[in-house]
Amino acid sequence: MKIKPRERNALIQSLRAGVVPRTGQHLIQVGRDQEVRALLADIDRVADGGSTVRFVIGDYGSGKTFFLNLVRGIAAQRKLVTLHADLNPGRRLQSTGGQARGLYTELMRNTGTQTKADGALAAVVERFVTQAIEEARRTQTGTGRVIKARLNELEQLVGGYDFALVIEKYWRGHDTDDDALKTNAVRWLRGEYSTKSEARADLGVRTIVDDSSFYDQLKLLARFVRLAGYQGLLVCLDEMVNLYKIAHKSAREANYEQILRIVNDSLQGNVEGLGFVFGGTPDFLTNSRRGLYSYAALASRLAENRFATNGLVDYSGPVLRLDQLRPEDFHVLLENVRAVYASGDPQRHLVPDEAIGAFMQHCNRQIGDAYFRTPRSTIKAFCDLLALLEQHPDRDWREVLGHTVVPVEQNPDLAPLDDDDDLVRF
Repeated sequence: MKIKPRERNALIQSLRAGVVPRTGQHLIQVGRDQEVRALLADIDRVADGGSTVRFVIGDYGSGKTFFLNLVRGIAAQRKLVTLHADLNPGRRLQSTGGQARGLYTELMRNTGTQTKADGALAAVVERFVTQAIEEARRTQTGTGRVIKARLNELEQLVGGYDFALVIEKYWRGHDTDDDALKTNAVRWLRGEYSTKSEARADLGVRTIVDDSSFYDQLKLLARFVRLAGYQGLLVCLDEMVNLYKIAHKSAREANYEQILRIVNDSLQGNVEGLGFVFGGTPDFLTNSRRGLYSYAALASRLAENRFATNGLVDYSGPVLRLDQLRPEDFHVLLENVRAVYASGDPQRHLVPDEAIGAFMQHCNRQIGDAYFRTPRSTIKAFCDLLALLEQHPDRDWREVLGHTVVPVEQNPDLAPLDDDDDLVRF
């Protein structure tokens, strides 16, 4: 399969930098078959109007972020709207200082659909309005009346009245070519208003998206995207370990209470067309002092199947652990990276199959089996090898190979990562 130059270059740049690629994940994805099937079932459940929640757990560098991006891509192909964001000290699920609103705003900036990977919130609203206009023409009814009828179910939810009013304001801006009114409506939906008075002056609404309404707004948005013709809403939140790092116990537990609320609603079917995928480390989940297991209600709900032993794995529970890649999977992964470098043309491969096996043996001698558990640094090293061979075609891969991966004590990228590490995770 021929790979477009733009997609090839973006993918290689990401891999060489040690960050997760935003596009082209399917070109290098290997293994994780059971895990992908489990998330596909979740996506289908959301598309059917249900709800779901998953905790994707893995060590630093095990591929959590890559996996979440892959799932988002699949969800978009299944006509779901996706949201994604990383948690950090300025973005939390629950707060009183604006961190929850900050997380909501970041999610809205990263709204994705099948046709637009990011920044698609305005397009979702536009689609809803366009469909309402078409229905009004077909039924010879006023567009305003159609919009009010379609948004009526939202008014039954917390914050639904103002949400519906903002969508109506967007339509009025569309109908009168008032771009400022449309922009203000999208600003409100993105949570970018900081004062109620400003929102009231611009849109005539009495509320804004704030820390206390974070989760309620996501439930409203999930209903709305289905009204706009999409199958549902999938929210992907990564770097959940930042909640584990919150020093104040009360603040940390307030965030865990928000997670408990999401878990309860999702497992009890209290929300429609909404799914959550959380990415975190084992400490975030199982640490009995600061992790989710320190909160008794979550510990009982997220307890793993005690019968899943002796090689048995339960992929149906809320917790999904990412195990290390098998050697054969890793070999295929490096083959895929080689294919990307060659733009999908086998005649342009920079190294033969023999070189991939030799590279894996080299990694095993240098850092042991850690290169299976945390593939990020090893993939980066393999890309560095291919980059040198691409620039120096007269050099033999055997000559170059001995200089691509260095021992752990000489390479901080391969050293164990502590809780304060700020490197981008792969």
